[in-house]
Amino acid sequence: MADEAKAKGNAAFSSGDYTTAIKHFSDAIALAPTNHVLYSNRSAAYASLQKYDDALNDAKKTVELKPDWSKGYSRLGAAHLGLTQYKDAIVAYKKGLDFDPNNEALKSGLADAESAAAASSSRSRAAPQSPNPFADSFAGPEMWAKLTADPSTRPYLQQPDFVKMMQEIQKNPNNLNLYLKDQRVMQALGALLNVKFRAPNGGEDMDIPETEEKKPTSANAPVEERSREPEPMDVSEEEREAKEKKAQALKEKELGNAAYKKKDFETAIAHYTKAIELYDEDISFITNRAAVYLEMGKVRNSSFA
Repeated sequence: MADEAKAKGNAAFSSGDYTTAIKHFSDAIALAPTNHVLYSNRSAAYASLQKYDDALNDAKKTVELKPDWSKGYSRLGAAHLGLTQYKDAIVAYKKGLDFDPNNEALKSGLADAESAAAASSSRSRAAPQSPNPFADSFAGPEMWAKLTADPSTRPYLQQPDFVKMMQEIQKNPNNLNLYLKDQRVMQALGALLNVKFRAPNGGEDMDIPETEEKKPTSANAPVEERSREPEPMDVSEEEREAKEKKAQALKEKELGNAAYKKKDFETAIAHYTKAIELYDEDISFITNRAAVYLEMGKVRNSSFA
């Protein structure tokens, strides 16, 4: 019976119905109160609803029942991070890495907690704290100054819909997740984060209209003109290696996209992180990973056991 309730909870979580997921996991816990996985799963559901106090209680119960299980410390770190308890989050992530040194979710969580702790110590006590890692990038008039100074984003400031989106993001950085598929927002994020990248060629992940019309191929055009291929170019070993790394990075991105669609957030983070390591000039790797963080309630939660 507990397994049945757990399965229902997993299904509800995967569909984004976190409240129902919590109900089913609670039913399962009532039937199997010593099962650490159930508390871990319910912690993730609470964190997705930004109920970090409840998420923390379940995470603590998880590591109490199974102190050598690394995922429990991932839950614990995520809950502390959501509560802006950065030092406690760092301790939790490091403890998890003691048991599983190669766990990507724990490594990424630790990096976020350390970055947040450093940023928090440099801000005034009166300044509002936010677990969103991009919040500072959109703060104050500096955002508009950077967008104006960057030649790639300056023209967008003449477009009312773009200005409105940036105003919404500035009011609440968590709104970034609503606009990630707009190529202009991705370009702006790159400018604000000082990330060097090349603009996407085909709008692979963007839902934006085509701006150029394709010229119809004339049936009377010479065969050689219609089928002409660019001549091969000699490339250096360095260029060839860079091309191979980019191709590998794109494969990692595709694997990350597939994992994200399955709500397997831990695997998605690992693939996006690998893509960034291989090829850091494509902003979509960063924004895709950001989408996972935001989907998980602005903190990293690994997938269900």
